[in-house]
Amino acid sequence: MSHEIVEKNTGIMALLIVLVVSVGGLVEIVPLFALTETTEPVEGVEKYSALRLEGRDIYVREGCYGCHSQMIRPFRAETERYGHYSVAGEFVYDHPFQWGSKRTGPDLARVGGRYSDDWHEAHLYNPRDVVPESNMPSFPWLFDNKLDGADTAAKMKAMNVVVGATCPKCDLYSDEDLANAQKTVEGKSEAEALIAYLQGLGTALKR
Repeated sequence: MSHEIVEKNTGIMALLIVLVVSVGGLVEIVPLFALTETTEPVEGVEKYSALRLEGRDIYVREGCYGCHSQMIRPFRAETERYGHYSVAGEFVYDHPFQWGSKRTGPDLARVGGRYSDDWHEAHLYNPRDVVPESNMPSFPWLFDNKLDGADTAAKMKAMNVVVGATCPKCDLYSDEDLANAQKTVEGKSEAEALIAYLQGLGTALKR
């Protein structure tokens, strides 16, 4: 009889659906606030240097995430090829995240230190010089474009706001970091910045 009342009264049914969804959502979401592994950096993970932060923005600008993921799934086929699977604490300084979902090229989550700077330079200038079968486009303009650092400190301030709100134990940029930001990157090529970014990916967990 009670089922019949609920089924015939859409208002009561809607209210009960909202109640069930709300309780179920709270049961799943509330415990996550107590999980430190999702909000604290793993040992060895450090905030981006000014140059790496600029490199990350170049990576985003050039759309590298469209062909490269930065997330190793916990499957044997992936860990044997790329290394240890990705963990949440590695990404506390990544805003926006660069996990990606498509792998036209290999995953880059653990590419840091795997190749020399010279290799990366050759690969960015003409990928087929080092990987003959590569279909990756060339990025010669990265070697001509120079950073002026005019906006670097502002980017670091923005990161302080975002990271500080999501990761209470994360290391934020100091006033000294902000003051030295421009001179740290000024005159560097975009290729240098991008390579610095790539060389740091996944290195903390490797150690």
